[in-house]
Amino acid sequence: MNGPQIAWLADGRRLHLNHGPIDLIIETFGRDAERHAAHDAAVARFQSILAELVEELVDLRKPAGAAPRHFKGSTARRMERAVQKFHPEFITPMAAVAGSVADEIMAAMTSAAELDKAYVNDGGDIAIHLTGDASIGAAVAGTGHGFDDRLAIHALDPVRGIATSGWRGRSFSFGIADAVTVLAEDAAAADAAATLIANAVDLPGHPAVKREPANELAPDSDLGARLVTTGVGPLGAGEVRQALERGAAEAENYRRRGLIHSAAVFLAGETVVAGNVTRLGPRTVVQNTMRKQRLEMPVSEGTVSTSGLLASEVLR
Repeated sequence: MNGPQIAWLADGRRLHLNHGPIDLIIETFGRDAERHAAHDAAVARFQSILAELVEELVDLRKPAGAAPRHFKGSTARRMERAVQKFHPEFITPMAAVAGSVADEIMAAMTSAAELDKAYVNDGGDIAIHLTGDASIGAAVAGTGHGFDDRLAIHALDPVRGIATSGWRGRSFSFGIADAVTVLAEDAAAADAAATLIANAVDLPGHPAVKREPANELAPDSDLGARLVTTGVGPLGAGEVRQALERGAAEAENYRRRGLIHSAAVFLAGETVVAGNVTRLGPRTVVQNTMRKQRLEMPVSEGTVSTSGLLASEVLR
């Protein structure tokens, strides 16, 4: 495996860090000296993060239990804390790896520098830093059915993480959601919750859903021989609604328990939202829990796109 790769994107604003499966896009806002210090801290922390995870990978692939286990690495500990809250549901720390890496790099940057705002985007799982009256936009896109809307996150909002999961994404899923996007207190929590909500969007035993053992697709999968979704055929309107309601119920359960702030669930061109997504300029949308909505949101500056289906990029 090649070592960590560090480069600036062509726009000169965004830092690209890549090492094996970890692929980060970072952007910071603030005084130049502080931004430079933050970038240096991100690069320094990135050097060893993958090696640390590999060192504890055997245990990170084991399901969380009733009490958190001790891991040596700080990123591994973030992963464990995020998933242990969902016990006794089956979930391993690997369900929160992308969000935890984003949180870890963000923590390194904000410990080294005073930034107005920043984001670390790990393939669509995003850690956010906001201060004062700063805000940042996020574009939820790529569900394959034309959904392309924006939400605004403000410094006073209790959201510092966004994550997306689904059977079409980078990781395996037990469910059939095209995508589930979650807003939570940090990226690790959003990542874990998005995984579980996507798993819940399902029609067990449906003949249109193709499933295969995870370990036949990836021998070292943390899911073992459990069946994961590899294809979804045509579904009736009632079946789509039934699957969406399963996911919405799971999201609402997590919201009421304080594990997430809100979630949007996408399947076959339909959308269900749990919770109040966020304040949006002159108006607030999606006030009602588990209500089918199209989110009509204004485009804001510094917008980040989040999707489990497409490579994420900043929209200006």
